[in-house]
Amino acid sequence: MPFLDAQDWAAVWLTLQLATTVTILLLIVGTPIAWWLAHTRSRLRGIVSALVAMPLVLPPTVLGFYLLLLMGPNGPIGQLTQALGIGLLPFSFGGLVIASTFYSMPFVVQPVQNAIEAIGPRPLEVAATLRASPWDTFWTVVVPLARPGFLTAAILGFAHTVGEFGVVLMIGGNIPGVTRVISVQIFDRVEAMEYAQAHWLAGGMVAFSFTVLLLLYTLNPQARRSRAHG
Repeated sequence: MPFLDAQDWAAVWLTLQLATTVTILLLIVGTPIAWWLAHTRSRLRGIVSALVAMPLVLPPTVLGFYLLLLMGPNGPIGQLTQALGIGLLPFSFGGLVIASTFYSMPFVVQPVQNAIEAIGPRPLEVAATLRASPWDTFWTVVVPLARPGFLTAAILGFAHTVGEFGVVLMIGGNIPGVTRVISVQIFDRVEAMEYAQAHWLAGGMVAFSFTVLLLLYTLNPQARRSRAHG
């Protein structure tokens, strides 16, 4: 018997697809949020920061439950997607993407926000005196200086999405090839007392997690400095 069968590899491939999609989406959506949080003086800053950070303390099943209601047939998002002809998002790959985006949001927004705040106003003021547009300033000043933060955000966002269980199970269920990711596949193997296959999948997750943290703390200069001063 092979260590991993076709269903296991399908779960691995689906998980990688999900994590890649969510990471790209979070960098696109999370960067403007991080920029706003880093520069705004609005009274809403605390509220938005709390909303972004909620997945850090909120049980995944709670977040999954309310997303399920929102995206269900009677929820506002569900009614909108049905009106647009998209159908319902729960128990689909699209639903997993949305749920994972919300659940991994703080792991991307917070590192990017910290990196932007660390730049300070001086480089932006210099760019403005040189008549650089906000778009040029972002790509030629902010992105190079905040690169360690973006790298940390991408690594943590990807890794956190790979390891999700409660949210993806609530939103996606357990559909082979559609919503069954690695964490759910491990659960299925254990439930069926197929411990050998569960060991290979779980061991792969342990190795992956260690590699991610090793890369984070050895290749990221910002992480090395934080560790040295910690």
